[in-house]
Amino acid sequence: MFKSKTLLITGGTGSFGNAVLNRFVDSDEFSEIRIFSRDEKKQDDLRKKVNNPKVKFYIGDVRDIGSVNQVVKGVDYIFHAAALKQVPSCEFFPLEAVKTNILGTDNVLTAAERYEVGRVVVLSTDKAAYPINAMGMSKALMEKVMVAKSRNLDDAKSIFCGTRYGNVMASRGSVIPLFIEQIKSGKPLTITDPNMTRFMMTLEDAVDLVLFAFNNGSQGDLFVQKSPAATIEVLATALLEMYNASNEIRVIGTRHGEKLYETLVNREDMVKAEDMGDYYRIPADTRDLNYAQYFSEGEPNLAKVEEYHSHNTHRLDVEGTKKLLMKLPIIRRDILGETNLPQYPD
Repeated sequence: MFKSKTLLITGGTGSFGNAVLNRFVDSDEFSEIRIFSRDEKKQDDLRKKVNNPKVKFYIGDVRDIGSVNQVVKGVDYIFHAAALKQVPSCEFFPLEAVKTNILGTDNVLTAAERYEVGRVVVLSTDKAAYPINAMGMSKALMEKVMVAKSRNLDDAKSIFCGTRYGNVMASRGSVIPLFIEQIKSGKPLTITDPNMTRFMMTLEDAVDLVLFAFNNGSQGDLFVQKSPAATIEVLATALLEMYNASNEIRVIGTRHGEKLYETLVNREDMVKAEDMGDYYRIPADTRDLNYAQYFSEGEPNLAKVEEYHSHNTHRLDVEGTKKLLMKLPIIRRDILGETNLPQYPD
């Protein structure tokens, strides 16, 4: 399916883009991979690291429809990963989140429709389900934009679908690199709430999810991977044991905009979700503007369904968390002394 095709990755210098390149750059899949982002330094670093002529770099911003049109023309497939995703930053600058996560996505999808891109997979987050912060709200609206635009597409020309996943372990800004730095410097491990749970998935899991959506998605579908979760206390304890460290664990309290647990599929979506083994497929809401379908006709099964969140998924203990952590390059370098492992900036 991918041979002789051109793939565009927006936000392609981030962790996800690096993981996709690590998967495909040295294979015969894709004749061209386009990296689109606004940071010239990250592009220069990645260009030197990859050193492969089939990887092309484009400076631009998803907020600018002109630069988006330029990079989308001639593309067969798009993985849309460009986003503002740091919760505190989006809380203080919510309109910036709107410009990138919502309007930027609209620009990408508009260009994709214009140039008849075969498939577009947009990347969302667990924070989009029952959002309580600006980042999650902007991602929730991003999903709605994707679904709305998919309604008017001809399946023979373009398919728009999406993925929603939880925290990617050890990506920049996540808690694992922070804990490791604190362990190495002898500082206390600062945790917000010992009982706070988070889904645990690797970057390779994230790529697998996007590829599953690519291969199985219909118009407006959203895909979720079933993932285990761990409490922040269990995660901190596992890292301390792996590094044979005795740092103090200090509880500092919940930060602005944080949830006790994260939801990947809300009740409203679980009613219609299709269980596909390791994944849930959430089909698009295809109702039109016949308001009776929204307000007069109820859903009798809604009250019987439970949402899928990090408190009721498979819960990892310390040993299970350590086993999962051993998949991370940063851990394998530190604990096992392995070299030549991929490094994933964000």
